[in-house]
Amino acid sequence: MNRRLEVIAAARGGWFTRPDALAAGYSDSELRQRVRTGQWLRMSFNSYVDPRAWPDEPPWERAARLHLLHVRMASERLGDVVVSHQSAALLHGLPVWGTDLSRAHFTRRASGRPRTGRGVQVHRGRPAADEVVELGGLHVTSVDRAIVETACTTSYEVGVVLADAALRRLTTGERLAAVVRRHRHWRGVPAAQAAVLFADGRSESVGESRFRVLLANHGLPTPELQVEIRDTDGRLIGRVDFLLAGVLIVEFDGAMKYGENAADAVLAEKWREDRLRERGFGVLRFGWADLDHPHDTAARIRRALAAHAAGTGNRRLLVPSPRRG
Repeated sequence: MNRRLEVIAAARGGWFTRPDALAAGYSDSELRQRVRTGQWLRMSFNSYVDPRAWPDEPPWERAARLHLLHVRMASERLGDVVVSHQSAALLHGLPVWGTDLSRAHFTRRASGRPRTGRGVQVHRGRPAADEVVELGGLHVTSVDRAIVETACTTSYEVGVVLADAALRRLTTGERLAAVVRRHRHWRGVPAAQAAVLFADGRSESVGESRFRVLLANHGLPTPELQVEIRDTDGRLIGRVDFLLAGVLIVEFDGAMKYGENAADAVLAEKWREDRLRERGFGVLRFGWADLDHPHDTAARIRRALAAHAAGTGNRRLLVPSPRRG
C-alpha cells in the first residue's frame, strides 16, 4: 500500500474503498490482483483492508477485528441506524462466543423494513433514547439491550455467556430483567429471560459459564462458585471454580498457560490438589474439549459424586462458604 492510500485508510479507521484506491494511483487490475493474492481483503460495500500489518492473533480475535471493521464501514453508509445485537455486545467488550460474526448488525431508529446483505443485517426495532449509548464515535444499543436482543436471536447458552460477563462489571440483574420485561413481545424472549435468571457474575470465563449450563442441563447439583478452601488453621489452600454438593471440586481450565516457569507451576498445582484432597474433597478438572461431549462429562461427574459419597460415608467435612464481594 502506498503512502497516500495509507493516509486515507488510517483516516477511515483502517479501511478504504475502490475510489480511494483509484485516487491513490492503483488500477482496477492491481486492486483485483491484490485481493486474489490475499494482500488486501474485500469487505462489504466494495471496501477493502490491508491485513498484513495486523498482529499474529488467534482466529477468533481476527474474526472480531474484521467484524468491527465491517461495523464501522457499514455505519457510515446506512444512515439512521444504531449498532445492535452481537455487534453491540462486541463493542461493549463482551465475549461473543457462539455468535455469527459474518454480518454487522444494526437496528433502525425509525420505521423501515429489515435488510440482509453481504456483511450486513439491519433489524427493525426503534430503540428508545435510554437504550442507546455512544461508544468510539458510534451509536450503539445499551449493554442490557444488546444482551437481550442477542439472546433472542441466538440461543439461551449465548445469553448466559453474555449476561455472566456483563454482571461482573457492566450491569445488574435488575437492569437486565427490566429490558426483558420491556420487550416481552420479542420473538425468542423466553430464551433471553431464562438466561438472565440463570446468569451469575461469579462465572469468570466463557468456559465457566458454559460449564454451569452443562451442569444444569443434566440435572447435576447447583454448584457454589469461586469458593475459598482453607486448612484446619484457617490458611487459604485455594479458590476453586465450582464446589458441588459440598464435596466435589471441579476446576475448568480454559486456557492454562504456565510460561517459562512451567515446571514450578505444575508442581504448585499438584501441591494444591493434594492439599484439597487431604481436606476430604474430590477434585476433577475439565477443559473446552469436554464441553463438546456433555453426556460423557456429566456421567463422569455423577460417578465422582457417587464414589465420593460411598467413600466418605457419614464422615463430616468442613464445608466452606462462597467468597463474597
